[in-house]
Amino acid sequence: MIVMEINIHEAKTNFSKLLQRVAAGEEITIAKAGVPVARLVPIEPARTKRKLGIDRGKIYIADDFDAPLPDDILAAFYGEEPKQEEPKQEEPKQKRGKKKR
Repeated sequence: MIVMEINIHEAKTNFSKLLQRVAAGEEITIAKAGVPVARLVPIEPARTKRKLGIDRGKIYIADDFDAPLPDDILAAFYGEEPKQEEPKQEEPKQKRGKKKR
């Protein structure tokens, strides 16, 4: 983008020409005694309204999309190491023996 700096007197004298340059994409800074006081910039074109429903039927959201995350994935979001679950140890079985009388 081209930036041009002019003084106030020149801006008043050539205002129409300056607007044409701005419409062509230039940016013009107006200065008073060498100190910038205003800027002429082109206006962005108005955005068109979005058409609602154009993707209807194309997107599927699972019923459980907001279900809690597993612990290992949740830990990854926070930059933590996933917790390793310790394998369950079975309790030793008691030997059945003969009853003493």
